[in-house]
Amino acid sequence: MQAVKTQKILIVDDDPQITMLMTAVLESSGFEICVSSSGSEALKMIDEKEPHLVLLDINMPGISGLETLEIVRKREEYTSVVLVSGNSGTEDVIKGLELGADGYICKPFNPHELLARVKAQLRIKTLTDELTEANKKLQALVDIDDLTGLYNMRGIFEKIELEISRNRRFGSGICAIMLDMDHFKRVNDDHDHLFGSFVLKEVGGIIKKSLRDVDFGVRYGGDEFMVILTGTDFNGAMSYSERLRSTIESYDFNNGEHKMDLTTSMGIAVLKPNNEIKVTAKELVQWADKALYESKENGRNKVNGFDLNKKLSKVKLAG
Repeated sequence: MQAVKTQKILIVDDDPQITMLMTAVLESSGFEICVSSSGSEALKMIDEKEPHLVLLDINMPGISGLETLEIVRKREEYTSVVLVSGNSGTEDVIKGLELGADGYICKPFNPHELLARVKAQLRIKTLTDELTEANKKLQALVDIDDLTGLYNMRGIFEKIELEISRNRRFGSGICAIMLDMDHFKRVNDDHDHLFGSFVLKEVGGIIKKSLRDVDFGVRYGGDEFMVILTGTDFNGAMSYSERLRSTIESYDFNNGEHKMDLTTSMGIAVLKPNNEIKVTAKELVQWADKALYESKENGRNKVNGFDLNKKLSKVKLAG
């Protein structure tokens, strides 16, 4: 039987008597308790401890509970927060709920009521987390190409835009790679479509194995694929592409009934986002497609690439 994970609660209050009472009540019910006496310390502990629930006092010196809640709600990861205050006035309750509080407990509180409210909120969080996880799995099924296991084109440009924004924030490079199997029509003509599907599935597997966790591959359509590399420069992208091209060239496409040697042509476009040169996701892919076209024109089984920071700077200067 799988062990039940102890739920963690962070109590944020500058009154030691209140924190002692809350700790005693909640620990007696098996919860793991962390304690903070200020909003600034609580923000650090939320990152470090990842509590299932935060009980946050409104009236604290320094950063108030409401200010702390406002900062927490701006973060990407959702944290369940219940406000605690000796002021039961409507204004504070409304403001706290408008800022995103999941509930409100008034001091002085009855220990049984405190425990009941905490358990109720944790049940809601558990159900919400399960729903979120189920939605993620469902979304993955919708976004993944059945044959290759790579992403399909559904919503892919939005995903690339997100990566461009992220790379702009960290000042690192992003690369789009377009990959097209050379003379793929011969696969179906000389063998059969089942072997063609086998080849595409194998290529998808080769691409998946070549990727880091921060990169992703896409079935662009037919025998075309796309790879997005993040946090890379032009030389790194060219080195990766050459390794991938060489792997496909030397791969034994053999399903037991048919076998064939195949090559691929590739085009890359690398951008280090900055304030002067801005490229959209579609433009980045279009540049990679232009580089792919040049690889095909120059004999196939090649990698051709554009360093967009250099290329677009020259265009700007010429203009």
